[in-house]
Amino acid sequence: MSSNIRIVKACNFCKKEFIAKTTVTQCCSDDCAKRLYKQKKRDEKISQANLKTEIKRRPKAFITEDQIKLINVKAILTLKEAATLLNISELTMRRWVLSGKVKSQKAGKKHLILRASLPVKEI
Repeated sequence: MSSNIRIVKACNFCKKEFIAKTTVTQCCSDDCAKRLYKQKKRDEKISQANLKTEIKRRPKAFITEDQIKLINVKAILTLKEAATLLNISELTMRRWVLSGKVKSQKAGKKHLILRASLPVKEI
């Protein structure tokens, strides 16, 4: 069955008016349709790349006030908790432990640090 529908539309790619024979037609010609498809694919890739760079720029973890309150109550801390308390990275805290700047005890593979052995950070 063929339809006798004739609709005046504007091409989504070149913006020229044309007569469409169906209601779903978007472009005036096959060339415009191919170019529109390529443009959409290019825009998708650009938006994906922008999304990936935005994700990389975000901080890894946000520490909430509740987590800080729990850390403040503890007498024995892990490397991560001690680093959070001193506002330094875990790697820096590990270096301090290995160099002897901060004393710790090992329990298996974990370093446990007494709160009293933490250096006071001067502001």
